[in-house]
Amino acid sequence: MTLVMQTRRHIGAQGVTGSLYPRAPISWDSLSFPSEFHSARGDHQTFYCVLEACKLSSNSRTAAEIHARIIRFGYRTYPSLIANLISTYAHCDRLNLARQLLDQSFVGEFDLVFVNMIIGSLMKAGECGLAKKVFYKMPTRDTVTWNSIIGGCVRNSRFEEALRFFREMLSSNVEPDAFTFAPLLSGCARLGSLYNAQWVHTVMIEKNIEQNHILGAALVDMYSKCGRIQSAKEIFCSVRRNDVSVWNAMINGLASHGLGLDAIAIFLEMELEKASPDSITFLGILKACSHCGLVEEGRKYFDQMRSYYSIMPQLHHYGAMVDLLGRAGLLEEAFAVIDSMPMEPDIVIYRALLSACRTYKKPELGEAAIVNISHLRSGDYVLLSNIYCSINRWNSAERVREAMKKTGVRKNRGKSWVELVGTIHQFKAGDRSHPETEAIYGVLEGLIQRIKFEGFASVTELVLMDVSDEEKGESLNYHSEKLALAFAILKTSPGKEIRIFKNLRICHDCHCWIKVVSTVLSRVIIVRDRIRFHRFQGGFCSCGDYW
Repeated sequence: MTLVMQTRRHIGAQGVTGSLYPRAPISWDSLSFPSEFHSARGDHQTFYCVLEACKLSSNSRTAAEIHARIIRFGYRTYPSLIANLISTYAHCDRLNLARQLLDQSFVGEFDLVFVNMIIGSLMKAGECGLAKKVFYKMPTRDTVTWNSIIGGCVRNSRFEEALRFFREMLSSNVEPDAFTFAPLLSGCARLGSLYNAQWVHTVMIEKNIEQNHILGAALVDMYSKCGRIQSAKEIFCSVRRNDVSVWNAMINGLASHGLGLDAIAIFLEMELEKASPDSITFLGILKACSHCGLVEEGRKYFDQMRSYYSIMPQLHHYGAMVDLLGRAGLLEEAFAVIDSMPMEPDIVIYRALLSACRTYKKPELGEAAIVNISHLRSGDYVLLSNIYCSINRWNSAERVREAMKKTGVRKNRGKSWVELVGTIHQFKAGDRSHPETEAIYGVLEGLIQRIKFEGFASVTELVLMDVSDEEKGESLNYHSEKLALAFAILKTSPGKEIRIFKNLRICHDCHCWIKVVSTVLSRVIIVRDRIRFHRFQGGFCSCGDYW
């Protein structure tokens, strides 16, 4: 059945009558549409305006009614109207109708502005495949077209694909603008791809793109997240700091690298330059204090944001305070902060508390936190199980694991990746899918033996099994970050800095193990985990074993 026939079947003159939508008639007056719309016909401009209203209200019933009238009154040959209808269906989450209408249309007839709107709408709805289908059907593309597809890829976490489209854009002789680079810088930051970050920055300079505060903040954030905090500082000093976003990027970058005092120094400089901080500024400062154990400073800034700057703490500020106090072992005070909150604490706050209970082996408090988590996820179960394992309460740990099985919850699998000349190599625990697996495991086995010779013993207290220490050590030997490190050692020259990225928090055993490796190999090893950066050198970590 064609889309036209489907629409006619589902739409009646008095409203929607088919099974696709409820039978309730549409109240035109309540939508405040133009009076001419209520006439027998209306014109295509009126339909265009109503479709725009449908996008804002996500009103798919009304969009379908407009579709029926477009067909009835012969406007199906108006490309701009059909393009807007496709975009509206995508906005209203009626992707099946958008897809069918697109298949029956010839994109080349559409106005370029409206095709760009379609791509943007589809990307916003997460329909990357459909957006790309539109993109490749287009006979001509302008800068906005490329920006829509690149920005959409970044929005949907397709960072490498965004970079590929950018290369295609350059080869097609379409000039990028500031709106091209903003999402690309963000994509490089989230990917942690220093090679691509430096290349994109170089192209930006070559194209003489004027740096506004958005690009300035994006550059600072990008270099911070790619492990080059010194480069981020240099960018920060070179750009205009006329917007709070630039200050926030620098403060948050320093916080993620564990440079709490440096972050505070930037905040003091900000005050001297009469720049007004916002809620994001204070969130960055509180995180910086949390990563470095600066409890008194954290308390001071939490109070200052209310008393001096009249910024009322939001949920994430309270979460940062709970994290700060929990990391410092002040669990009772952390509970008191939760009790004093003027809003309901969210699951993130209780997880921060649960993590602290694990660190300080407080199962009773951990259980109290679990009671307040209405929807347990894999990380919550694992944290509680780890608490029990750390104090050898194996039966309790086993009950938690059984609860995970019953509820169908699976532990999030850790993955780590390294970048070599712009190519990302990804690993999971025990992974043997890499083409150079045999060589990687050979390097890792050699490292394990060498580290043992140095006197290293695996940190097994949090392994979720009641088995011998030797068996526990075996389960720890092939974590994803160790495989990624072995690969980086295999493929890089001695003495070169190694950067590893990880989707979860680095475990205690890997943290201790990499400290020893940095001494044995005389190399700097940087690991960015879900929480922060760890810079290993000479047997020490920049976190001071406080993370």
